[in-house]
Amino acid sequence: MNPKPLATAEYRTESDALGDVQIPMERLWGAQTQRCHLNFQIGIDRFQWGRPVIRALGILKKCAALANQELQMLPANKAELIVAAAQEVIVGRWDSEFPLVAFQSGSGTQTNMNVNEVIANRAIQLSGGMVGSKHPIHPNDDVNLSQSSNDTFPTVMHVAVAEELANTLMFTLRDLRDTLNEKARDFANIVMIGRTHLQDATPLTLGQVISGWAEQVDQALKGLQWSLQGLYPLAIGGTAVGTGLNADARFGELVARKIREETGKPFVSAVNKFAALSAHDALVNVSAALRTLAGALMKIANDVRWYASGPRAGLSELKIPENEPGSSIMPGKVNPTQCEVLTMVAVQVFGNDHAVAFAGSQGNFQLNVYKTIILHNVLESIQLLTQGCRSFNERCVKGIVPNERQIRAHLENSLMLVTALNPKIGYENAAKISMLAYHEDIGLREAALKLGLVTAEQFDDWVRPEDMIHPLGP
Repeated sequence: MNPKPLATAEYRTESDALGDVQIPMERLWGAQTQRCHLNFQIGIDRFQWGRPVIRALGILKKCAALANQELQMLPANKAELIVAAAQEVIVGRWDSEFPLVAFQSGSGTQTNMNVNEVIANRAIQLSGGMVGSKHPIHPNDDVNLSQSSNDTFPTVMHVAVAEELANTLMFTLRDLRDTLNEKARDFANIVMIGRTHLQDATPLTLGQVISGWAEQVDQALKGLQWSLQGLYPLAIGGTAVGTGLNADARFGELVARKIREETGKPFVSAVNKFAALSAHDALVNVSAALRTLAGALMKIANDVRWYASGPRAGLSELKIPENEPGSSIMPGKVNPTQCEVLTMVAVQVFGNDHAVAFAGSQGNFQLNVYKTIILHNVLESIQLLTQGCRSFNERCVKGIVPNERQIRAHLENSLMLVTALNPKIGYENAAKISMLAYHEDIGLREAALKLGLVTAEQFDDWVRPEDMIHPLGP
């Protein structure tokens, strides 16, 4: 359906295969973008492409133009205009010219045409021509030369996600891991009671607890690094169905090399373009790695808020920063909001991963047509995790301090210190001491002496929490 005609004073008329379209005069986009903008008013406030995608679109079109020029498919004067306009897209000058949402054609055709039209019209401006004239630069014949939406959009997916992973999330995660490692060193000598099954267990140090969190983050980082490798092969050069129709046989390799030079990332041409167009397993793997990270962060954030629970009726073994009032009715209440936010981020990432996994399974024949929603959900997960980890690190983890008095009280009152007696008097005798202490609500030492299983001197020598945080010596 053609858009409703509008007053010609503020609009220009462009045409595509379906007929004439009226476009706001101030816009660089063209007929196909305008149709999509009007036809897909779905999630308009949430699903618009952001800077990573627009930057990747600009990089691809710049490198494609350079490759076409080198292969003598595109005259130098046209290539120079396209490269100049694409460079402006790369640096963010025309972000407002990309109004489309993730809910569009699942191949990303409209977004590919959006960037083709913006670059073509901007190149026309730079040449002194009339916007919308398609002269001297045509969006399809020149900007999209040797390409199809079916190979350009998957290429943009890989470039955008790879840059966001490496340049934002992984950088932020290293900061969080380093903070946790620093805290682990700072608190290496603070002995506290362990807990398993939400019940008291044998002692360990607060430093050992936090070292476990740091290792979880580090393992998640390694998983992301592994998944990142799958993003470096690019679909470009496959054109419509993977055969490379209408493109020089050297085009894919040449564009991949130029993208590699532009980004500093080791992009290469995908060996099998049929898989690159019809499946997005690499992005499904990235999403799975993001879900694993989210699970680790959920565990860490929940541990922190449990350890900080209270301050009088909870564990209260950690003190965390007091960032804002926590209640509109209870004066002085402060809540572990950074922990809560990070766990909500994790929940959203879990949901995004389900969407990506399902969308990744829906490739039919030579094309997966869920590309746009895969890209949106993976990028949203990366951005939420980046922002959530940065906030959690700066506003919570860096301010964690131990409540040593409470830690000591819980440690000294724990029945599980009796485990130190196992090698001395046997498991069953140690269990008798623990059960008597529990049922009569007395201390372990008193119970042990009452049963006559150890002397006072033996108990004091054998039950030492600081000696229970490592394996037996030689």
